[in-house]
Amino acid sequence: MKKLYFVLALACIAGCQSNPEKTAAVPAAPVVSKYPMTLEDAVSSSTYRQEASKARDQYRHPVETLTFFGLKPDMNVVEVVPGNGWYTEILAPYLKPHGHYTASYSPEGDHHKVDKTWIDTAPTDMITRTIFDPANEMDIAPEGSADLVLTFRNVHNWIEKGADQAAFNAFFKALKPGGTLGVVEHRASKKMKDTKGKMGYVREDYVINLAKKAGFKLEAKSEINANPKDKKNYKEGVWTLPPTLKLGDKDREKYLAIGESDRMTLKFVKPAKM
Repeated sequence: MKKLYFVLALACIAGCQSNPEKTAAVPAAPVVSKYPMTLEDAVSSSTYRQEASKARDQYRHPVETLTFFGLKPDMNVVEVVPGNGWYTEILAPYLKPHGHYTASYSPEGDHHKVDKTWIDTAPTDMITRTIFDPANEMDIAPEGSADLVLTFRNVHNWIEKGADQAAFNAFFKALKPGGTLGVVEHRASKKMKDTKGKMGYVREDYVINLAKKAGFKLEAKSEINANPKDKKNYKEGVWTLPPTLKLGDKDREKYLAIGESDRMTLKFVKPAKM
């Protein structure tokens, strides 16, 4: 009888070894998110981005620009005056799972405001909206709450309104100690004397000085968004170039060949210790 039990045990062992797939663990199903998992996914998304927006990536380099500014998926990010939501289409869905996105935009009547059509199609919990109105409301976010404040091609508007220093002071207030301010702006040549922003171009040293007066330290510069073809000497200023093409069909191909403006890309940091 003992011999029979021994034979049966050997047969069982042999059978189990010859069919390992019967005992192998079933792999877990991959987790699929409706939101972009990486910044590259966010930029290439056809769910959240319009094709017209993607066509401008060649000039705006969103992956490189946001990486330079240190964007992480768990950050609390405030974008100041996001225009028609070009960067909103990238940032809001990318930050939704682990971070937070605030669009601080100008009041109704200002041409710089988030595209309502895009907001209407976005989940209601994807975007926090605050008002940025230098004449009345400057609290873009609770004091010391933001990891990253971003603004793209807006400084010239605030200079023209006499609100440029107040704007940078507001950014400083909203950021946590050690937080980052990322600025992209149409870059004037060093020879240009106009600092009023009327032509859309601003000198780089002027922007740096605004940030330093607010308390920021210049961390780094990048030439990601530089365009040496931009001669900056147009009658209608920066709006002569795409995407505005203010002259209409006049010399259209010439300005399309130049592309969008030459831009400074500056990274500032709020000191960790004040």
